[in-house]
This record gives sequence, C-alpha cells and structure tokens, in this order.
Amino acid sequence: HPGYGFLSENERFAEIIEAHNLIFVGPKPEHIRTMGDKVEAKRTAVALGLPVVPGSPGAVVYGDEARKIAEGIGYPVLIKAASGGGGRGMKVVNSESELESQMQQAGTEAKAAFGDATVYLEKYLGNPRHIEFQVFGDGNGNAIHLGERDCSLQRRHQKILEEAPSPVISAAERARMGGIVSKAMADMGYRGAGTIEMLLAPSGEFYFLEMNTRLQVEHPVTEFITGIDLVRAQLHVAATGTLPFEQDAVRHRGHAIEARLYAEDASRGFLPQAGTASRVRWPHGSFVRVDRGIEAGDDVSVHYDPMLAKVIAFGSTRDAALARLTGALDTARVHGVVTNLPFLRALTRAPQVAAAEFDTEWIEREFLPGFEALMQRS
Repeated sequence: HPGYGFLSENERFAEIIEAHNLIFVGPKPEHIRTMGDKVEAKRTAVALGLPVVPGSPGAVVYGDEARKIAEGIGYPVLIKAASGGGGRGMKVVNSESELESQMQQAGTEAKAAFGDATVYLEKYLGNPRHIEFQVFGDGNGNAIHLGERDCSLQRRHQKILEEAPSPVISAAERARMGGIVSKAMADMGYRGAGTIEMLLAPSGEFYFLEMNTRLQVEHPVTEFITGIDLVRAQLHVAATGTLPFEQDAVRHRGHAIEARLYAEDASRGFLPQAGTASRVRWPHGSFVRVDRGIEAGDDVSVHYDPMLAKVIAFGSTRDAALARLTGALDTARVHGVVTNLPFLRALTRAPQVAAAEFDTEWIEREFLPGFEALMQRS
C-alpha cells in the first residue's frame, strides 16, 4: 500500500509489484499511466463520456497551431503541464501577445517540476468551483461513487480548505454527476480508489479537470460523512476483487471540513519554513480528527512537502462543522516553526466562507489582500 507518496501514482512501481506476484493496493498500471498524463486523461475522459473543458486535442508547442487553437477557444486561455499538478507549469494567458512567453515559462516550470516540458491549452473558466467525486471500482466493470467534495478554497491551485458535501450541489445534481462518473469508471474497468476532479462553471456546467488514481489528502471529510473507512475499502477491493458495498448502501449525514496546516509564513508570501517543532499541541475532542506528521521535538525540513497536519471537524450542519473547525484551530499550537495557523484561523472566520460564497480565485482576489494588510498592522 503506497499511501499518498510518489509511488502511489507510479505505474512502473505497480508493474514491478504485480510481476513479483504481490498485490498492489491501487489501480491497474495502465490506468495509472493513462490518467497520469493529463493530455491522455482528457482524451480518455472524452471517450468515456465525461464533459471536458474546450482546448487543444493534445500537446502543443508555440507556433501557428497554438495561436489558432487559442483564438478558436477564445481568450483567456490556460496553459497546463501534461505531467503535473498543484498549479506548477500552469499559466493564464489573456491575449495573443502573452502566449509565447507564457508557454515558454510553463514548459520550463513543468520540466523542472516533473521532468516533462509538455503543455496543452484549455479554455480558462473564470470564477469556477472545484468539485471532486470519490469513486471506487472493483476492476471488473463495477464502480460506485461516495459523493463529492468541494475544494474551491485554494491559493495558486493549492487546496487549503476542503469540505463534504459541497454547499452548492443539490441531491439531484449529486446523483446525476455521481452516476456519470461511476459509469465512466465502470466502463474503464477501474480498480480501487480514485478521485475525479471537475470544475463547476458559474453557468452550472461541470467539466472534467483530471483524475487522481489514489486517495486524496482530503479523503477524511468523505469518511466523516459516510462512515466508511476508505483505506479499509481499498484493502477489500485489492484482496477480493469486489466492492465492499453497493451504491444504495452509501449514505451521507452531516458535514465535514478539513484545513491543511503548513510550515509556511502567510505574512511573507507563504514562504516555506524550517526548524524544530519545540512545542506541539494538537486539538482533540468529539468529532475532531487530526492527521499529523510531527510532534514536539521533530525537525521540519525544507526538503519535503511543508504540510504538517490536517485538521478535520464534523458537525450535524455546515455551520456546526465550521464552528468546530475554528475552535480546533484556535487550540492548536506549533512553536519553533512558523505555520499558516493565523491564516487558517482568519479564513474560517471570513463571512464569505460562512456563507459558502467563494470560488477558486476568491482567496487571492478578495481575502488575501485584507489578510496581508492585517498582518502588516500587527
């Protein structure tokens, strides 16, 4: 079981495991390969009947073809790295005069981050929400979904708060889109856990964004509202080749929200931090879960991802879950290393977050300027 790390989406690793007559707790190698390449993933999504954002049919380099594609889909357009994620190698282009330089920058970033400079173009959807569906397949043509998560609160395409269910998705829409993604996974013969990430445009249309062939960092919010242990479900599929439950058995109750705690200084452009955690106190109590990677005395290095912990809270309503998360963050302490705790505490208290009136760009567009001014005054 590879967990979240690089091996969880390495098709060669999965092939080696199976070549030695061991069981890989994850998807088939060919599905890891297909969905790991965003260009190929988009082609596959089209073949499976998933709605996709208009864009180039495949990889593209700067030239007449790129200019023609960008003009055809209309500016602004989004340049994306074929082999990456997390916002690296991603650039928004507002006019043709910017296209060449932005494509060069995107390719350079993609090469440095992923070893692959390949990029492609998509229509840029202004002010969307980021919605993802948790799916499970048995590898034999059967698949189900466990509902959606709303990951719209993000900065530079990095998620900060995640919640389930989405406050803007109706039960009817959940059933409709869940049915579409489940059928796609069944037709694909997908095995194990996966996440179908989508953009919800202001018009109400869903578009396939990418697929992660593993559990997501934010899977605990789905576990809270379904009562299903997703790691256990992965093990069941790997051991038996069957799903541990039918679609009708999946029930949602209440609401859950997760905050990502990072070793970064939000007052200095979210600069990653390092040091020794001299004192650590994690929140505890009913309906609060903390998945953490450090305790007091541990070193925090710049050589690894700066996420230190996930704080997850559950409530019978969204308001209750948000209040419980805010309280949990208030009691958390990490001394010796600068973290984004002040940022998270302010974010969970924002009126727009309470009202669920935000999109993927809201933090940078509206919240961050006020937060930075507050930090400067303090």
